Amino acid sequence: MSFFELLRCELRAIFTNPAILLTVFGGVVFYSFLYPLPYANQIPREQRIVVANLDENQLSRRLERMVDATPQVHIAARTYSLEEAQRIFFEQRMAGLLVIPEHFYRDLLLGRQPTLSYGGDASYFLIYGTVLQGLAAAGETLAAQVKIKKMIGSGQALALAKQQYTAMHLNLRSVFNPTGGYVNYVIPAVFILILHQTLIIAAGILGGGQNEKNAEGAPGYWRDAAPLQLLVARSSIFVLVYWLLCMYYFGFSFSFYNIARHAGFAELNLVILPFLLGAAFLGICLGLILPRRELATLLVLLSSMPLVFTSGFIWPPEAIPALLRDLAQFIPVVPATKMFLGLNQMGGEFSSLQTHWYQMWLCVLLYGLLAWLLLHVQRRRCAVKPPEGKESGQKEVVERAR
Repeated sequence: MSFFELLRCELRAIFTNPAILLTVFGGVVFYSFLYPLPYANQIPREQRIVVANLDENQLSRRLERMVDATPQVHIAARTYSLEEAQRIFFEQRMAGLLVIPEHFYRDLLLGRQPTLSYGGDASYFLIYGTVLQGLAAAGETLAAQVKIKKMIGSGQALALAKQQYTAMHLNLRSVFNPTGGYVNYVIPAVFILILHQTLIIAAGILGGGQNEKNAEGAPGYWRDAAPLQLLVARSSIFVLVYWLLCMYYFGFSFSFYNIARHAGFAELNLVILPFLLGAAFLGICLGLILPRRELATLLVLLSSMPLVFTSGFIWPPEAIPALLRDLAQFIPVVPATKMFLGLNQMGGEFSSLQTHWYQMWLCVLLYGLLAWLLLHVQRRRCAVKPPEGKESGQKEVVERAR
């Protein structure tokens, strides 16, 4: 069988398999909208909170108005007892709780430091952080106003009091995530993981289905194909298809969600090539050792969550056990995620990230060699156990000779 005939057979096997088409095209396109859609607004705003004002005076009510004026929170209920505030918080599913203590105004006049109590539902980190940020900003603003007023009363100039009311001034600027939102933070890395996992599943389904036919003794073109030619043909098709899907993700999807892009087209393709080759070879290896095609989807989906954490973009690598962190370096998506984020999201230089690039090529060499060896083993097994059609044909020839 020539290489072009083998390529045509591989194309027919891939594009006539509904499971592969649904995984490759349906999964990639579906997740490009499903996963980022809940976070399309980037940052949660106007979270409902309840205020327990235990010190009914002008200053405490002023603090309430300042809290309600912040973009992060909205005061949906006001009470004058902590028990009532707790009841409303749980019954109406509020996002946060603010408690203004008793003698709040008196303590400020006496120069003491009253304590404002904040609370929230920490089961949603993004909402919890937003609520605390809004409450803390309002509290700090009121504290600054009180300090400036006291400094003016002691004879300090207004302009000087504004500069000296605190010993430290913060100038916070978001460098790599200008919006401070979830989409710019995690979606680029998740897109890489989606491409990696669906590619491995598709290659695993193809190989697992062929193993089922081998077990049944059914004929197939892969039985007679040279291992190297079969490896090159199969990986070339998957790499080409997923290169187009990468352009869809890093082109249309990034523009649709206003995700920043700093890498050039040439640099981007230098990262994509070893990433897709390594993932394709890994998927081919998985397909060659699985007895059934549905196991590919099961195993890859079970590995998705551990890969999210070991990739280092959600969970700090220092908090991951050293053994797991070292083993994860042999999965193509881990160095690919680090290099792509450093190059495209952080605007890093290619030369400063070459270690991850060499690591991806090492994965290509490792899994490519393993896939080639497994294809040799598969061909030898097929040669030992010929298809049922050939066995029956040989028996007929023997009977006719007799």
